Amino acid sequence: NFETTPIMDGSMNLELSRRQAIRYLSAIGPLAILESGVAKNSKKKTDNQEAEEFADDIGPYSEDLLPKGARSRFINDVNGLRVHVLEAGFEEKGRPGLLLLHGFPELAYSWRHVMVPLAEAGYHVIAPDQRGYGRTTGWNRNYDADIDSFRLLSLAGDALALVNAMGHRKVSVVGHDFGSPVAGWCALTRPDVFTRVALMSAPFAGPAELPFDTADNPTSGYDLYSELAKLSRPRKHYQQYYRTREANGNMWEASQGLHDFLRAYFHFKSADWEGNSPFRLAARTAEEMAQMPTYYIMDFSEGMAESVAPYMPSKTEIDRNQWLSDDDLQVYTDEYQRNGFQGGLNWYRASILGSAQKRLFAGKRINQPSLFVSGASDWGVYQNPGAFERMQNEVCTDMRGVHLLEGAGHWVQQEQSDETARLLIEFLKS
Repeated sequence: NFETTPIMDGSMNLELSRRQAIRYLSAIGPLAILESGVAKNSKKKTDNQEAEEFADDIGPYSEDLLPKGARSRFINDVNGLRVHVLEAGFEEKGRPGLLLLHGFPELAYSWRHVMVPLAEAGYHVIAPDQRGYGRTTGWNRNYDADIDSFRLLSLAGDALALVNAMGHRKVSVVGHDFGSPVAGWCALTRPDVFTRVALMSAPFAGPAELPFDTADNPTSGYDLYSELAKLSRPRKHYQQYYRTREANGNMWEASQGLHDFLRAYFHFKSADWEGNSPFRLAARTAEEMAQMPTYYIMDFSEGMAESVAPYMPSKTEIDRNQWLSDDDLQVYTDEYQRNGFQGGLNWYRASILGSAQKRLFAGKRINQPSLFVSGASDWGVYQNPGAFERMQNEVCTDMRGVHLLEGAGHWVQQEQSDETARLLIEFLKS
């Protein structure tokens, strides 16, 4: 654990000086040379590598942050990364492996409520801070740096490398939010290693189908982003915003403060906000998409910090929150205060790259046993119209269950951790 002096204090505290140093150093030099989407260390030490080394003095979590039976440690040389992992069920060798992949803006810590129950069911549970997040280092914070290593196939490669480093030939994989498509691509590309897959809060629609019979029948595209901007109340898609240069600073240096920004963000997307009553959208058109809350379809002139600020919960609501206490939230605040959000935002930027490589898998299906779990109050289920149905009817050929849990919004493994753990264990043992 590490403590942070409030930014409003005029003194130069350790965390603030660390963040300033990292931002300065990352701005003046690249970190790595990329070959075939896998990060390779440069022989020449760059300024940004020195920034990474400066960050490497962060140790593991203190024991008081974690449930009894879980530990924090580092795994070196994983696709060029020093990976911070939370681990449970490590005492006994030979247990089946279970890999948990978080989303945005999350951490391995997002799995804290379910790790020990899963370990008690007999699994070696591994939850990494993924590339760009938390205490994992070896990635480049610079917005202008090459982002190939943040492509989905590269992130799946990170997962494969970690599984091997941890001594497993086969594992089950669970992904939440942006971790869901990473888990999906793991299962799709390496079914020999990822033998079961559970997808949470973000349906995996698989690789896009190849355009067919277009030689004499050309198709025209629909520009959702421009159509959203033309609405009488101009709007923009959150992923469009997350790819912009200003997104990181808007959230990192939010006018309401980072802690309150994160509190409002998590609250706004949870079942605690009563306005979350999702439903299927008829089509991916501006008019249909604009029915979603502003954490997905933002007002055109606002950043994410401004979008979530009106939904800051009251002190009473915070005090009665059982799934994300203020001490829990401070862990997120400390990690994002040190790193900023650019690492996670690079996932959104890189998600539109590599179409040619992903087309190689067009038509391929996930034939391993699969599961989908989300909250009944989670708009993430329907934010990509048709994906929920395509996942069940086409992409996953052995879907063992689809569960939308009452009392949960987007953060299902935190909001309804007991039921999430029960469903996962039932699925893993089926």
